[in-house]
Amino acid sequence: MTPCYGAGMPRIDTAVREIPASPDRVYAAFVDPEALCAWLPPEGMRGELSRFDARAGGGYRMVLHYADPEAAPGKHGDGSDVLEARFAELAPGERVVLEIDFDSDDPDFQGTMRMTWSVAPAAAGSRVEIRAEDVPAGVTAAEHAVGLASSLAQLAAWLAR
Repeated sequence: MTPCYGAGMPRIDTAVREIPASPDRVYAAFVDPEALCAWLPPEGMRGELSRFDARAGGGYRMVLHYADPEAAPGKHGDGSDVLEARFAELAPGERVVLEIDFDSDDPDFQGTMRMTWSVAPAAAGSRVEIRAEDVPAGVTAAEHAVGLASSLAQLAAWLAR
């Protein structure tokens, strides 16, 4: 992941991984609720969807539960992160663009983060990139790097099963 900074510019975080699966299979995991619950939560967390509507203008609500809520109170303050995601764009076989808001009273976690999950053909199968723009200040670049890399590793594992 590479954090990018500029004078007055919001932070952009990215992570990339080659995955031995076709772009169509990767894209399918982007928009399947069972797959999303399996690969998106970083290691040490589990995900739970309360709604899911994979269409432009649709979205989902996911609660990410920390395995150790005492060590990690989360953005929601109860050992969880709660996020509302809206599908801004769905380009089958290519990318999903999401607008994400965390449910938090802490101003450092407020604001809309734009995430683009892209997939393209590569020698080993697919090149998958996650790009997060307007990352809330409360999400440090270091913890985001770990989380994004973990999600991509879990995506690879999900597709390998």
